Amino acid sequence: MPMPQGINIPDVTLRLDDGSLIQHGPYNDRVYLMKPGKSASPSLAGELVFMARNKGYSKVFAKVPSSMEGAFLDAGYMVEARVPALYNKSVDGVFAGYFLDKLRSHEPDAGDLEMVLELALTRAGTGVNEPDAGLFAIRRCAQEDAPEMAGVYREVFESYPFPIHEPEYLLESMRGDVEYWCARYGGNIVALSSSEMDTAESNTEMTDFATLPQWRGKGLASGLLKMMEADAADKGLATAYTIARAASRGMNITFARQGYSFGGRLRNNTNISGSMESMNVWYKPVSTSGPR
Repeated sequence: MPMPQGINIPDVTLRLDDGSLIQHGPYNDRVYLMKPGKSASPSLAGELVFMARNKGYSKVFAKVPSSMEGAFLDAGYMVEARVPALYNKSVDGVFAGYFLDKLRSHEPDAGDLEMVLELALTRAGTGVNEPDAGLFAIRRCAQEDAPEMAGVYREVFESYPFPIHEPEYLLESMRGDVEYWCARYGGNIVALSSSEMDTAESNTEMTDFATLPQWRGKGLASGLLKMMEADAADKGLATAYTIARAASRGMNITFARQGYSFGGRLRNNTNISGSMESMNVWYKPVSTSGPR
């Protein structure tokens, strides 16, 4: 699904009066409920659709606990993916979509996406493709790495749902609950990823994977993921999940090989690499205990 020309301004993130955290804008052509507020009411589902309709967006995407699922289904949403025990080690997470434009819900490449998923599932649990420890060093990024990190993201992604190509955005997120990890060769960053932690709900999103083209096929994404999982377990986080490009063989195989389960597909959900793409949700329990 091609993106309209000339839309380069990143979507904005804000809090509603009930404390809900949303992202919206023409870049992803959607309203995204990232986290419902503690005082959110059942009317939130309809309010988000009203907002999207007024602004001319074609989709509402909501990530909510299963306790809110009924309100969203009653408002006309459909469940696109589900992650067991996403919230506080016990409550399932529901990824729900509402399409205001039928074209947004249509996947012309659905057959190809199914083939990618089937390929990934055949590799399920087959183990990690470890990077060469003698060549690559994997570690947590520091704030002074932000300019180099932004350069890597600019080279890998033509577009992205969040402005990770800007050092200022990376610094702001690093001061919050996001930890970035890098693989270095000869002192230079050649691959990146991030762990976006919700410690209150005991989960983390494994995201922002990027490997420079000349370094692909070296197991760097697998190495980064393994390090982030160990760190999440050390922090006592129970569930790791990802929202991966459904068309990416490499990323879907990486998560399947490392024991992640498939949770569903989000249709035409995200503006990434120059077009609107469907995304696969994968999940894995990483810890059942508290912080070590």
